[in-house]
Amino acid sequence: MKRVLLKLSGEALAGEQKRGFDEATVTEVAKQIKTIVDEGLQVGIVIGGGNFWRGRTSGAMDRSKADQIGMLATIMNCIYVSDICRYVGLKTEVFTPFVCGAFTTLYSKDAVEESFAEGKVVFFAGGTGHPYFSTDTATVLRAVEIGADAILLAKAVDGIYDSDPKVNPEAKKYDEISIQEIIDKKLMAVDLTASIMCLENKMPMLVFGLNEENSIVETMKGTFTGTKSKQYKYYYGLLR
Repeated sequence: MKRVLLKLSGEALAGEQKRGFDEATVTEVAKQIKTIVDEGLQVGIVIGGGNFWRGRTSGAMDRSKADQIGMLATIMNCIYVSDICRYVGLKTEVFTPFVCGAFTTLYSKDAVEESFAEGKVVFFAGGTGHPYFSTDTATVLRAVEIGADAILLAKAVDGIYDSDPKVNPEAKKYDEISIQEIIDKKLMAVDLTASIMCLENKMPMLVFGLNEENSIVETMKGTFTGTKSKQYKYYYGLLR
């Protein structure tokens, strides 16, 4: 059975309101996840916390404390999205790298494998559990640990651009780009630490817009309109 690690943008889950959750958006995402799970894929999920908190933008807080709040934001997101996934008929489990009482399960590779074997969608909340590491880095770390076939980065922007498309309307999107190019050109669609980990571990990555219609399912079918890493062989159409 094939396995993917899906990274969901917290900002994209907020929809047009840009804060909190947009239930219609999250429900649509959950339905797409169910579609690919029903086709036999095992799905792990990491969710960013940008719909609640971006600690690096705070100049008044200690970075470690700001990042701790960010970790809690990702836990709230995972609990919410996992419950919506349950609503559409999926079984889920939320793991964190630190104890959260009865809210989540403490992360271990063995426990994760048991959850996958039981047909659950596995959520990795709380980042790496350490400050200074983004959810992009946590995504690559967990993808490598669980032996994912690829990382799917579902973002608020529909791919990787040569500059910020929100600032520069003339920004050009890459259809394909190597991880080395992302590092050399310092393209911030994915942070540097995460990019280096992908490079070292030969982890394929696909970046696309979460808010595009049926984008997760279409990506897994091979109808891909975002940006893919090009130096590693990756076969499209996992749902065929």
